[in-house]
Amino acid sequence: MTIVSNDPSWWPVIEENRFSSYFIVAAFVAVVYDWALTFGQEVELVWRQRWSLMTFLYLAARYLGILSAALTVLSTLPTISLTDTDWIGVFVFAMLWVIIITRLHAMYQGSRKILIFLIATFLAVNIFDGVVVIMSTMHVSGEQYILSGTYMCQFNFPEDALRLGSITWILATVWEVLALCLAVWIAVKHFRELRRHSAGGIIGDCFSVLIKTHMAYFASFVAVSCFTLVIQLSPTMLADEYSLETQTLNGFGQISTVVQAFVLGPRLILGVREYHAKLVANSDAASPMTSIAFQERVHVSTNSSV
Repeated sequence: MTIVSNDPSWWPVIEENRFSSYFIVAAFVAVVYDWALTFGQEVELVWRQRWSLMTFLYLAARYLGILSAALTVLSTLPTISLTDTDWIGVFVFAMLWVIIITRLHAMYQGSRKILIFLIATFLAVNIFDGVVVIMSTMHVSGEQYILSGTYMCQFNFPEDALRLGSITWILATVWEVLALCLAVWIAVKHFRELRRHSAGGIIGDCFSVLIKTHMAYFASFVAVSCFTLVIQLSPTMLADEYSLETQTLNGFGQISTVVQAFVLGPRLILGVREYHAKLVANSDAASPMTSIAFQERVHVSTNSSV
C-alpha cells in the first residue's frame, strides 16, 4: 500500500529520514574506504595464501559488509527490505564469533574444555538471536510513503520486538565480555611465564597482537551496546523518536555497528596475518612455530599447560 501526502505534519518524519541518511552514507563510506585501504594487504595475505576456514570467514565478513552497507543505503527503494540487512547482520556476527572462538581456542593451546564451553554459549546466544529475527520478520508489516515528493518505507514490528531486541544485545554483551576476560586472562598468564623464564620475543609479540586487535574490536562493541541499550531502554528516547538526540544516537550507533562488524571484524584476521608475514620476512625465528594465530590453526609453544 502506498500513501501519498503533502501534509506538513509529516515534515518531522521527512527530516528524520533525511538526517539518518547522512549516517547511513557515512557508514557505507567507512566500509568502502577501509576495503580500499587494505585491499593490497588482502590480496597478499588472503587471496594468495593457502585457503582455510579463516579465509572464507574473512571474505564473507568483508564483502557481506559492503553488501549490507550498500543495501542500507538503498533501503528507501521498494525492492530493498531492512530485513535483508537484519539477516546479513546475524550471519556476519555469527562468523565474527567463530573467529573469536578460534583465536581463544588457539590461545588456550587447543583446550577442549574451552572449545566446548565457547561453542555451547555461542550456539545458545545465536539460536536465540535467530529465533528473535524470525519472529520479528514473520510479523513485520510495511507501508510505502510518498511525502511531499520524498519516498520512504515504514516498517511496523511486533510490540515485543523491542524487548526481545534488548535481550539479544544484553546476551551478546555478556558473551563479548566473557570472551574478552578469557583472552586477557590467558594473555596475562603467558606474559608472566615468559617474564619468569626470560623467553619473550615472538610468543609475547604474538599475544600482544592478538590482545590489541581484540581490544579494538571489543571497544567498538561497547560503543554499539551503549548506543543501542540507551535508545531501547530510555523512556525519553522512546517517547520522542524524532528528537535530535535520538536521531544522533541512532546514527552513531549505526556507524559503530558497521565499523565493528565490517571493519574491525575482518581486521581480527588481517592484523595477525600481517604480523605473521612480517615475522617470516624479517626473521628465521618464525620457522619453529607451527603456525602463529591464523595461519590458520594458531598454536604457540609455551611452557604453560592449559
